[in-house]
Amino acid sequence: MHIPDGFLPIWESVVFWLISLVFVAKSIMWAKNNLDEKSVPLFAILAAGIFAIQAMNVPILWGTSGHMVGSALTAMIFDSPWAGVLMLTLVLIIQGVFFADGGLLAMGANIFNMGIIGGFVGYYVFKALKKTNVILASFLGGWSATFIAAIVCAIELAIGGVFPLDKGLMYMGLYHFFIGIIEGVITAIVIGYLSSTRPDLVRSLSTQ
Repeated sequence: MHIPDGFLPIWESVVFWLISLVFVAKSIMWAKNNLDEKSVPLFAILAAGIFAIQAMNVPILWGTSGHMVGSALTAMIFDSPWAGVLMLTLVLIIQGVFFADGGLLAMGANIFNMGIIGGFVGYYVFKALKKTNVILASFLGGWSATFIAAIVCAIELAIGGVFPLDKGLMYMGLYHFFIGIIEGVITAIVIGYLSSTRPDLVRSLSTQ
């Protein structure tokens, strides 16, 4: 799902950078008010785990690449989509600057897709369903974050004239439908485990 430089026209990259910078600024404000000595180590561990799972990339015809995201899990644990935005921003900066994974000009679009779309969609799907079943809610939150982010990515590429919309949606959607299932299972396992062993670490389970 990482968009490299050269795929999007300059104007589109600038637009997504401007949008993403607003969200990143608000996520930093969230961190100042919500991260403390107890939660920072957990945040760092999640960052390392997300960095690792995103390293498993699958090239996609008529798309970019397929991989898991991780912003939904972060948002669920910290009970805020802003946590997902901040997490993916930090991960994408490290990947783009030090590992050339995703372009620097296109980073705004990548933050928008994986951090903003992934974090907000995954969190609110989970929040809407958690009273019914926490495990199912976390699975669907993880799946939807990955799938919807991929669909949005395909639309962006089509707007930029990179790939035809129908083929981009078909291939990005098809691959991430199944990748999303893996992400959903991992998300459900982590949330389920923490809810039974360390519920104090999952802030969203203590709020209505």
